[in-house]
Amino acid sequence: MHYERPQFFHVMQYAASADRDVVDMVSGNPDWEPPAALRDGLREYADADPDEFQYPPSEGLVDLREEIAARRSVAPDRIVVTNGTGEANYLAMAAALDRNAGSEVLLTDPVYPYYPGKVELLDAEATLVPAERDGSLDPARFREAAGEETGLIVVNTPNNPTGAVYSRETMRELAALAEEVDATLVADEVYDHFDFTGAFESALTLDSDRVAVTSGYSKSMAITGFRVGYAVLPERLVDAAKTRHMLVNVATSRPPQVAVLRALRETDPDYYADVRAMLRGRVETFTDALDAAGAEYTTPDGAFYVLARFDGFPGTMANAKRLIDEAGVAGMPGETFGSAREEWLRFALVTPRVEEAATRLTDYFA
Repeated sequence: MHYERPQFFHVMQYAASADRDVVDMVSGNPDWEPPAALRDGLREYADADPDEFQYPPSEGLVDLREEIAARRSVAPDRIVVTNGTGEANYLAMAAALDRNAGSEVLLTDPVYPYYPGKVELLDAEATLVPAERDGSLDPARFREAAGEETGLIVVNTPNNPTGAVYSRETMRELAALAEEVDATLVADEVYDHFDFTGAFESALTLDSDRVAVTSGYSKSMAITGFRVGYAVLPERLVDAAKTRHMLVNVATSRPPQVAVLRALRETDPDYYADVRAMLRGRVETFTDALDAAGAEYTTPDGAFYVLARFDGFPGTMANAKRLIDEAGVAGMPGETFGSAREEWLRFALVTPRVEEAATRLTDYFA
């Protein structure tokens, strides 16, 4: 897989230039209101003293790192606050590969395409390991794929694009494999607040020095534009990640860190529960329509994406554009996510127009 230009932006631009109204189900931009405390934090910051407008600590505000550490039951010095979860993933992957323990990276198939993109950027080699039909992972497949050159394993749970939530046993076996082959397991948990099963457990509960966990607030607080993420790293990777972060970014912007900290402290759990309930309703509405259209689909256990397969309509870029032009619905072609779901299309349920999109798909395919 080669990425000279992110295909997400290509599809979004095509939809925006269409001659008709289009329901955008391409990107994972939440459409709901952020926590009220987040806005309060920004207002408070606007009146701060001038010294609060200067460089923050490169690894993140001390209070924010301590707040994250308390919630994650880890030491604050293992945390680097980053420019979104994307940078957290990059730092963790780079630090793992900098150990010269191997240049092969095991990824799931289907895969969020920015992971292989980062692998390519880091001059490593990606090996895609097929997921099961329901999106779950069989650690035996990873064990078969692993070898002397395996230096990194990257997984995302709850998963984009399948909606799968990997069991603790699966994560434990992947961490054990990482130890056996002298690799690092990076678990991207950015969708951890969108677990519909109640079964999700962070990989940090494994208490393994082979595990790095990344996350952030773009999705859970509906603030993709703020770019506040973080990496929880094994002690052996912390210094390398901090150095790379400082050289590339100097620091993560202070205002959104202040706002996120206040939101963490003051947001009631009901905020997240209400969002999950809304998303469950959208999943039901959308999958009912897929039933009516005769499609095969995944019902997500987490995150907010649905993969669908329509007979005679493979998930190519050409068909994604055809769906925009002829049905007025924009989804991502399955071929974007690797080879395992080339026949499928992925739809993001982060639009209030889910019911309208569902009707359009039903009318188009039924």
